[in-house]
Amino acid sequence: MSARQWRSVREPRSDNSGPLTVNVRGFVAVILAGVLAGSELTSLAMVHPTLWKLDHRAQVHAEKLMYRRFGTIDPFLMTATVVACFVAVGAFSGGRATMVLAGAACFAGMLTITLVGNMPINLKVLRWDEERGDPDEWRRIRRRWDRLHRVRIPLDVAGFLLVALALTTS
Repeated sequence: MSARQWRSVREPRSDNSGPLTVNVRGFVAVILAGVLAGSELTSLAMVHPTLWKLDHRAQVHAEKLMYRRFGTIDPFLMTATVVACFVAVGAFSGGRATMVLAGAACFAGMLTITLVGNMPINLKVLRWDEERGDPDEWRRIRRRWDRLHRVRIPLDVAGFLLVALALTTS
């Protein structure tokens, strides 16, 4: 593929003439942003409310299993989303670039909350003694995690919407 052909795939033409073009950087950013926002919303709306219905030992056991699984995916997904959004800013101009930059900032804020607030709680959960741990203390730390998660969700959704709007508007 020649450099000229690659540019037509990479950078959409402003006059919408010619073959269909795809903003690759914007496309990658919106896909990652959508997957991340969807995952976080699923966790908030379905997974964690279900876990709260379990007895203490079963809840701790289930949380540990989930944290191990999410721990193999989320660090990469979250980091890749932040990086992809900041990289995508360069594929836009004007107000659309500003929207992508604002979306990237939303994801960066979410990642900061995750690292500073949620991760220390995740480590406590993974070390929790299912047999001897105090159920009241467990509920306290889990509620704190849930509160932090509820702050992250609007950032995820706003980030996704901003990147999606930039990609789909002219």
